[in-house]
Amino acid sequence: MRHYLSIFKDTVRRKWDMPALSDYNGATYSFAEIATDIKRIHAMFEGLGVQPGDKVALASKNCVHWAVVFLASATYRAVVVPILNDFLPEDIASLTNHSESVVLFTEPKMWDAMPLDKMPGLKAAISTEDFTSLYSKEEGLLDSIIAENAKNIPAIYSAEQKDSVTDYQIGDLDDLAVINYTSGTTSSPKGVMLTARNISSNVEFGLNRIPVQDGDTIMSMLPMAHMYGMAFEFLYPLSGGAHVYFLGKTPTPTILLKALSDIKPYLFITVPLVLEKIFKGKVMPTLATPAMRIMTSIPVLKNVIYGKVRSKLLNTFGGNIRSIVIGGAAISRPVENVMRKVGLPYTVGYGMTECAPLIGYEPWDSFRLGSAGRAVDNVDVRIDSNDPAKVVGEIQVKGDNVMMGYYKNPEATAAVFTEDGYLRTGDLGIIDKQGNIFIRGRSKCMILTANGQNVYPEEIESKLNSLPHVAESLIVERDKRMVAIVALAESAEGMSQEEIDAALEQNLKDLNTMIPAYSRVSSIEVIKEGFEHTPKRSIKRFLYK
Repeated sequence: MRHYLSIFKDTVRRKWDMPALSDYNGATYSFAEIATDIKRIHAMFEGLGVQPGDKVALASKNCVHWAVVFLASATYRAVVVPILNDFLPEDIASLTNHSESVVLFTEPKMWDAMPLDKMPGLKAAISTEDFTSLYSKEEGLLDSIIAENAKNIPAIYSAEQKDSVTDYQIGDLDDLAVINYTSGTTSSPKGVMLTARNISSNVEFGLNRIPVQDGDTIMSMLPMAHMYGMAFEFLYPLSGGAHVYFLGKTPTPTILLKALSDIKPYLFITVPLVLEKIFKGKVMPTLATPAMRIMTSIPVLKNVIYGKVRSKLLNTFGGNIRSIVIGGAAISRPVENVMRKVGLPYTVGYGMTECAPLIGYEPWDSFRLGSAGRAVDNVDVRIDSNDPAKVVGEIQVKGDNVMMGYYKNPEATAAVFTEDGYLRTGDLGIIDKQGNIFIRGRSKCMILTANGQNVYPEEIESKLNSLPHVAESLIVERDKRMVAIVALAESAEGMSQEEIDAALEQNLKDLNTMIPAYSRVSSIEVIKEGFEHTPKRSIKRFLYK
């Protein structure tokens, strides 16, 4: 296995004058400009006394400078601590301190709201907007380093200098590379310790299974402080020589479609909610009209119609899409059925932060409907049950993608690994004879009924989400009964309360015909303001119990 930074270094030298990173509707940076900025940040680290193995925290929106700081820290053999900039300033300060970071890169407005006294080990804070000084423990030191850099480092290094400029400290595959916090500050925050091997395994898998071609572009909209966005919208495509565009924040549907049209990505990584809105809002209602039903019942016409729908969708996504990868949550089965009928080149990836992040994946043309792919290269996946193909059990994994453990949290580390070294994912599922992984739910979400039956809320939610006027839903247990909480879809706008009540009552009846008697839902409640989501667009389930 090659170290991902070794691959990146070769790509920088090979594509020196080519575009590498862009802020959407902003500046574009070549590989040469990235290498120059990396050199500038290395000089800052040297002047501040940062040593290989020291921690560097990074809390900022997605942008070119975020990417440059990550690469500069990694090629200095520092440990990167990406922190979600949606966290409160005091939480960012607390995690910076917990990780023992000696330098923090962040936005000025965020820095101004942070309590400095919570970060006693911090040597310096640097702006991600322009790499200027926000704070220096040794007064004036950082400003003098920056001034010295301006004298000695050119605006951009020449091609003749690229070999010396990119003579990076790459280190060993088993070096600690990233500490990724899965949530804000708690009494024992979980900082996932990921090695260069964990990251390299994911990057190598991406390059082997979803190859990057010359001229490819990709859009980064998932938070890079999470491994899914960091690994597959940034590190893997950039290492392959793709041009990465950063949207900066989660876009509205209108902005997203405009960005897709402008950027024309070869790969679109998204969450189910985005595609479900497109299909439930436009595609499925059109295909459900009486005329379309008749035409799609005729084999020759059906193929023509589905082909036109597919072509229109791919053009909507920019026209260059070779694959769409969905992750983060289960996709509605009716939506998935229509996606399969029209021949959309989609697949579902399965992973978690602790695996940097991939566990399961399969290319769209061999992907099994309803599955989460097969175990990725160099990772063993097993089901903790006596019949893994039929009896649901916890999904457990072992291999090159799996983390070292949780930073300064030996109790949590011990609890998450089995005696023989497998990571307990907390997910429940089965694996068929072909190796396809089918997720049935989260062990923490599973509801044990009074009569001893296991109920997996996600399975019921998937069915409810396919019914009219439902955008999203949650199934919770109250007084030993199943209750559905729903957020209404756009199709409910303009309906009277009586019409909504009638529609939901019908939905309740239809839903209960689709599920076993022991899991039937007693009532449906509407959450008018919609659900609160995590940055990965999953519903914050803990808020609605």
